[in-house]
Formats: sequence, C-alpha cells, structure tokens
Amino acid sequence: MALPRFHRRRSPPPPPPSACCPFGAPPDPSSPTGGGGGCGMSPPKPSKLTRRAAFLFTLLTLSLLMLYAATDSVRFPSASSISASAFVRIFPSYLNYPPPPDPMEHLEEILRNASMGNKTVILTTLNAAWASTNSVVDLFLKSFMLGEGTHWLLDHLVIIALDEKAYNRCQVIHKHCFSLVTEEIDFQREAYFMTPNYVKMMWRRIDFLRSVLELGYSFVFTDSDIMWFRDPFQRFFPDADFQIACDHFVGSPDDLHNFPNGGFNYVKSNNRSIAFYKFWYASHETYPGYHDQDVFNKIKFDPFISDIGLKIRFLNTAYFGGLCEPSKDLNLVCTMHANCCYGMDSKLHDLKLMLQDWRAFTYLPPDLKNESVISWRVPRNCSLNSLRRFDSPPEAVVVDQEEEQEEEN
Repeated sequence: MALPRFHRRRSPPPPPPSACCPFGAPPDPSSPTGGGGGCGMSPPKPSKLTRRAAFLFTLLTLSLLMLYAATDSVRFPSASSISASAFVRIFPSYLNYPPPPDPMEHLEEILRNASMGNKTVILTTLNAAWASTNSVVDLFLKSFMLGEGTHWLLDHLVIIALDEKAYNRCQVIHKHCFSLVTEEIDFQREAYFMTPNYVKMMWRRIDFLRSVLELGYSFVFTDSDIMWFRDPFQRFFPDADFQIACDHFVGSPDDLHNFPNGGFNYVKSNNRSIAFYKFWYASHETYPGYHDQDVFNKIKFDPFISDIGLKIRFLNTAYFGGLCEPSKDLNLVCTMHANCCYGMDSKLHDLKLMLQDWRAFTYLPPDLKNESVISWRVPRNCSLNSLRRFDSPPEAVVVDQEEEQEEEN
C-alpha cells in the first residue's frame, strides 16, 4: 500500500542584499519578507505621475500669485508703481479703443482745410431729403461748375450734414463734410416752411454759425437751393460785418426796412458779429415759434445792434436774386435762390429751368449777351401762391382752395 505523498511548501529565496538594499544598507527585521528582506531606508520613491502632479500644482500656484500681484498693482497704483507702457503691456487691447474725437476740434480741422487765405469759408446745410441722387444738392454743385469763375469756390465749400444719410452722401460727392447730427431731432425728412422741424432746423443753424465765428472763421452761408453763377465776393461791401440777401430789396443797402432772406449771408468773424449771433439765438426765446428770419426782422431795430456797432448791409436782388424777386439782368446776376417755393418737385423743376436758362445765356455771342435777349423762365411751378406756412397734405390744400372759390362765387 502506497503511503500518501506529502509536498513541502517552498518559500522563495530572499533577494540578494544588493537588489533591495543598495549601497549596502542593513536589512530591516520588521520587513514582511522576514529577517533580511527589507532595507533600513526611507519609503520608496514616488511614481512619475505623482511627481508630475506636484510640479503642475506648484506651477499653477506660482502663476496665480503673480497674476494677483499684477492686478492688485493695477487696482491700487501709486505714482511710481505703474507706467503707461506697463498698463498697455497688461491690457494691449486698450490701444484699439481711442477716445472719441472732440467735435469742435474736428470742425476746426475741416474749416482750416477748406478756408481761403483770410480764414473765410462757404457753408451750406444738407439733410437727407435734399441729398438723394439728382436732387437739390446735385444741382447746387453743378451751378458752381457752370458759373463764370465759380468752380474754384468748391475747394472752400463745407457741407454741414444734419443727418447720417446726408453725411454719407456728402462723402461721395464732396471733400469737405461735417456731421452735425442732433440725436433728439430727426432732420432727415423734408422740413416744410414753418413746421416745428423747420423752425428747429433754422435755430440749430444759427447756433452752429455762431460757433464758426467763435473759431475765428468768416463765412458765406448759402442754402443749397441757391444757384451760384458768378463770384459774389466782388459784390460784397468791404466795410460790413453782416450782409444778407433779400426777398424784396427797397433800393438802399442801408435801409433796415428791406425784407431779408436768411438763406444767403456773408458774415465776418469779430466781436461784433459774435455778440450779434448770440443775441439773435437768445431772441428765439423772446419770440417763441418764430423762425430766424422773422426774429431778425424784429431785432434789427433793437438798440443792442447799434450799441455793439454792428454794420448791417442788405444785398441788392439785381445781383443776389430769387424767385421772390428775380435778377433782371443775366449779365449782373451772381446767385439765384429758389425761394418763395413750396414742395420738392416744384423746386427741382424750377431749379433745372434756371440752369437751362443760364446755359443758354452763356452760349450767346458777346453782343447778344449785352442786349440781354434772354430772361428767366422762372418762376414756373414755384409761385407765392404755392407757399404754405404749415405742413398739411396737398389734397387738403386743393380742397380748401376750391371751397374758398365757391364761397367767393
């Protein structure tokens, strides 16, 4: 009978001292490997993952400390703690947001670029209603090109845009443009005579012209529905501070009973004219609801005018005419104004006729020009009867006129 075979369990041989105890360190009796398996040294080295985590943690901590120190010095700078260059290095995007330009500095730059040698400029205002293609402003600029000795004056013309559309159009057709946008007032639509928007536009213009005078610039202000056929500077009075065109000229440039038109004037920059424009603008509170031309008719007799010594002259309609009182001799005319006219279509029609009459005159031989064989065909669609003081639909006007005729019959 075979006896059962017993297997003796073998224990693995202890590792050599050099394998776990380098540098000849003595064995550690408390090691689980028994008497001689452990080493009398520090715990095993950390793994690569542990070392990498510790390194990243340290790097992140140092970065946060540096960022805090930088932002803390920006929040609480001292006179010597941070310079402008250091601020730009910390916030480089700051350079992309320059401060907005000063409107008065921008205006002065434009006036300087457009001025004549004696610091004189030509100014006109423009809104979207008159700025569209083939509209009033195109005829206005065309008259400078067709006039005798007027083309050079375009270099000294500044167009004052009263809304964004007018400014964009100006930048396409002219080189001197200034934006005078008034946020609380919409000047884009056609402002009919004596409507609230019309009155606001006129007073905005007076206040702006005062600022031009204060900058030291003299100006010729012209409505853009005025055609320039000759250089007007030859016809201005050399000793006057303020010269203004007329709807009706009574015969003497000194007579205060002339009927002025605020659409065309020549003003020299001096203390007298600046004081006058301030007085003129302040007077719109004395006469609320009146536009600038009516207020001027009232204050021209005021003792304040003589006290400041302002010299006023009224321009003869023989040289500075309009549809209210046309210039009779095309050999003398400098400008013609589409005044006494209501409605864009009527104004455009008569302005085009005006340019046609002028071109026909320029084609004449000298002897026929001297005989004045050509006269204006205007007013045609424009007339004093079409002028309305209030904004009402055209249909309502027609009905009112028919009712008035029936009552008269």
